[in-house]
Amino acid sequence: MKPLRLFAALVPRPATPAMALAAVPGLLGTRRAAPPYRLSGAGGTAPAPDRPGTRARLRAWAELLRVSALFSVPGDALAGAAAVGVRPGRGTALAVGTSLCLYEAGMALNDWADREEDAVDRPHRPIPSGRVAPGAALAAAGALTAAGLALAARAGRPALVVASGLAATVWAYDLRLKHTKLGPAAMATARTLDLLLGATATATAATAGGGAATAPRSATATGGPPVTARTPAAALPAALVLGAHTYAVTAVSRHETQGGSTTAPLAALAGVAGLGATVLRGRPMPGEPPRTTAGRLTLAVFTGAYLRTSAVPLFHAVLHPSPPLTQRAVGGGIRAMIPLQAALAARAGAPAGGLAVMGLVPLARALARKVSPT
Repeated sequence: MKPLRLFAALVPRPATPAMALAAVPGLLGTRRAAPPYRLSGAGGTAPAPDRPGTRARLRAWAELLRVSALFSVPGDALAGAAAVGVRPGRGTALAVGTSLCLYEAGMALNDWADREEDAVDRPHRPIPSGRVAPGAALAAAGALTAAGLALAARAGRPALVVASGLAATVWAYDLRLKHTKLGPAAMATARTLDLLLGATATATAATAGGGAATAPRSATATGGPPVTARTPAAALPAALVLGAHTYAVTAVSRHETQGGSTTAPLAALAGVAGLGATVLRGRPMPGEPPRTTAGRLTLAVFTGAYLRTSAVPLFHAVLHPSPPLTQRAVGGGIRAMIPLQAALAARAGAPAGGLAVMGLVPLARALARKVSPT
C-alpha cells in the first residue's frame, strides 16, 4: 500500500505530451525514462529536457507526498488526547506535527522504494515519469523523519520513544515488509502507534503542569461531570480499533493495481461492520462521564459516517473487483479514518473534539479531487 494512502475516488491525472513520451519506456519495462523530444528550429528532432515551472514541480511533490491524505493524520492525536481525558494542548500540537512529518516521510520513501515497480505499473507517478529525482525523494524522507523526531523530543522523552518506534515501523514497512505477509500488520502498527503518540504527548504535557490548555476536560467541555485524566495506556483500545481498520484497508490495497480479488474487500467489509458496532456499542471507560443524549447522538452520527464512507466502496469492489473500484475502496478507507477518529473521540467523552476532526472532511474531499490519496 502507498502508505498510510490512509485517506477519495480515483482522480484521473492529465497527461502532457512530454509526460506521455516519458512514460513509454516504463511501459516497456525499462528502468529509466527517455528524455522527451521536440522539433528543432531546423526541422529535425533534438533532445529537449523537460524543465517544468514552479507550479508543475509543486504538483509533482504534492502527488509524491499525497497531500490529500494528510487530513487523515491530525485526528490520531486528537483521538489520543480524548482517550486520556485531557484537553488538547502543546503536547497534542507537537504530536500532530510529528505525525505529519513521519507520514510524509513514509510517502516519499514508499515511492523511492517502489520506483522500478512503478515504472511498469504506474509510469505516471512522479519518480518514474522523471518529475521528481529518486535521490530527492530519499533525501526528503530522511529530512522529514529527522524533523518528526525533533518535534517529538520537544514533547518529552516518552513521546520520543513512541515516535521512534513509529519511524522504525514506517521505514521497515517501506523497505522490507510491504510485499510480505507482515505488510498489513506493519501498517496497522504504525497507525496504532500514531494514536498512542498523541495520547502520550498530551498526557506528558499535562503531567508536567502545562496549565489550563492541558488540564483534564471539564464539565463545560464534555457536557457532563468532570473527566479524570488517565495514563496513555487508556488509549490502547481506541488505538487498536484504528489499527484494525488500517489492517483491512492495507489488505485491500495489495490488489489495487491488478484487481481480481473478492476475498480481500469482502473480509474488509465484514471488519468495518464489526468495528462500527464496537465503537457504537462500547461502554464508557473508567473515569469517563456518563454519555448524555447529545453525546450518544453525536457518536451515532460519526459512526454512521464512518460506515458509509468505508463500506459503500468496499461493497462495490466486492461486486466487481476491478482495479479502479479497488482503488476507490482504498481511497474510501483512507477517508473513513477521519469519521472513525471523530467517533473514537466522541466515545471517549469529547464530542467537541470529534466535531473538530470532522471539520477536516470537506478539506480532504476537495483536495482529493486534485491529488489522489492513493
